[in-house]
This record gives sequence, C-alpha cells and structure tokens, in this order.
Amino acid sequence: PAAARQRFQSELEFVQSLANPDYLHHLAQNLYFDDERFREYLVYLQYWRDLPYCLHIVFPHCLRMLELCVGDDDFVAALKRPDFKDTVMAQQNQAWRYRASKGGDPSIRANPSG
Repeated sequence: PAAARQRFQSELEFVQSLANPDYLHHLAQNLYFDDERFREYLVYLQYWRDLPYCLHIVFPHCLRMLELCVGDDDFVAALKRPDFKDTVMAQQNQAWRYRASKGGDPSIRANPSG
C-alpha cells in the first residue's frame, strides 16, 4: 500500500510536469525522447488519460502533451527548438485566458498581466 501510494504520487507528479513547456524542452534538449525506454514509459503512462486516474489531474494540458509526446514525432522533434517551446507556452497562456474569460478563475480575469 505505501509503495503503491508512492508510485501513484510519483507518476501523477511526472505526468503533470508534462504540462510545462520548459520541462518538455529540457527533456528534448537532453535527448530523453531518443531513449526507447523513456518512450515506452510514456506509452505506459497513457492510463492517466482514463477514469478514474484523470480525475486526479490538476493541469489537463499535461494529458494532451503526453499524447503528443507518444504519438507525434514532429512535435517531439520541434520541442528541441526554443521558439517552438515559446509558441507552446503562448498557446497555453491564451487557452487559460480564454477559459478564464468564459467564467473560469476570476483572479485570472482580474489580473491580465499575470
């Protein structure tokens, strides 16, 4: 039980870290995606996209990033480029602002610069 809880928490934390374009860029720059064992681990982690596991996800973008890291080699190759990382980050920011403007977190709407 304690080992299972630790594994659950570790995998959840890792999956959610995939929502961070800077972290994805770091992984790409350091050739993690070139390691077949790492790619297999990402395939294994696809279960987080299903119920009940996805209910524990706080940053839903991580699930899309996980999907892209497994199934889109062009996306993975582009992650090595700083300009692409910046584009992904800008798109995330725009999505969050759009969601906030449609009734999401009022603190985001109240602070357009943050």
